[in-house]
Amino acid sequence: MNENLFSSFITPTMMGLPIVILIIMFPTLLFPTPTRLINNRLVSAQQWLAQLILKQMMMMHSPKGRTWALMLISLIMFIGSTNLLGLLPHSFTPTTQLSMNLGMAIPLWAGAVITGFRYKTKASLAHFLPQGTPVPLIPMLVIIETISLFIQPMALAVRLTANITAGHLLMHLIGGAALALISISPTTALITFIILILLTILEFAVALIQAYVFTLLVSLYLHDNT
Repeated sequence: MNENLFSSFITPTMMGLPIVILIIMFPTLLFPTPTRLINNRLVSAQQWLAQLILKQMMMMHSPKGRTWALMLISLIMFIGSTNLLGLLPHSFTPTTQLSMNLGMAIPLWAGAVITGFRYKTKASLAHFLPQGTPVPLIPMLVIIETISLFIQPMALAVRLTANITAGHLLMHLIGGAALALISISPTTALITFIILILLTILEFAVALIQAYVFTLLVSLYLHDNT
């Protein structure tokens, strides 16, 4: 109970060196490259799910936007697997770090925006000034639209960080409460433990949903610029 509440969010080290890079690379082991003529059930299920998600996201894109298909499916698989591995006991979740989420959001957002200015210059500039805007409001609307454009990657990163961090903190608090209540009131401790199990199931869903939401929003930014 004396453990720091935020100790699980500290970047782990080994011999004084951060091992976060190894942790980030670990999820790639969960998606092996098929080497057989007939895949096993796990690989077949992974491929079916990836094709289903990819088909849904690419349905609204132009041929130019569909060139991002590999990037988007890799993104959702990486975030989803990292979030799920972070639910294991005594593990570290890289997506609780705002710096890492910004490192994913900013390049993808910048790539989508640059693509829009390169191939749809007039349409991209038109987003800064809606049609029919009164002349006195033009400077203010341009400033507002510019700010909203640059806030998009920050919103992506903060949304993912806040949802994953909040869930882990809540599980930590409820788990600590259940442990403390065992000697005081076993019945209350049992109820708290049941709540913890239900919350853990919810966190599994949140881990996958947040990966999908992050990728879907990147896909929508790409759709607006292609």
